[in-house]
Amino acid sequence: MRSPFVYLFVVGIIIEEIIRAPHRYRNKMDRRRGAIEEHRIGAVESVLMTLNLWGALLAPILYAFTDWFGFAEYELPAWGGFIGVACLAAAIWLLVRAHADLGRNWSPTLEIVTEHHLVTEGIYGTIRHPIYAAVWLTVIAQALMIDNWFVGLGGLAVYLPVYLTRVPAEEGMMLDRFGDAYRAYMARTGGIIPRSWRRLITTDR
Repeated sequence: MRSPFVYLFVVGIIIEEIIRAPHRYRNKMDRRRGAIEEHRIGAVESVLMTLNLWGALLAPILYAFTDWFGFAEYELPAWGGFIGVACLAAAIWLLVRAHADLGRNWSPTLEIVTEHHLVTEGIYGTIRHPIYAAVWLTVIAQALMIDNWFVGLGGLAVYLPVYLTRVPAEEGMMLDRFGDAYRAYMARTGGIIPRSWRRLITTDR
């Protein structure tokens, strides 16, 4: 029997997929009606996104309901699991807020949709990449809630290269599209951490 935190994590990532589902469907319909103006995705990103799907979604579900990864188990302290639950709850909240604020401008890949506009309101008035922040919180929760070296740390291992390659490419695309407006937006917001938090962290005491 797995730790209850393992099953809570699986419930959490299923909730996240339910949140994403209508937006994925809408993007699929946009593709069918030719509403995608620009598409930037290469082989490297496709491979990384596939690995991310495996490490952060499929592997935790398989771990919860099979014995495939029993060779890599270890014991986590209970406090780690509770912190993980808090991270997962924050990730779900961020996803809901981000998708509500972004609306039709969201795409699962690097795309520009017809009448794409720069969203700077709501959660996007504080950070530019709340969905990426939500994924970071999710994979941190995965490491804290799943007591398995392979599966628990798998999310972090596969998401790091996705983040390091995807964000610069996305910001480059937004700069090409919105120019100085996006540069000004970058100057007043943080990426995944609010600029005010960064100032608190870096200010000399």
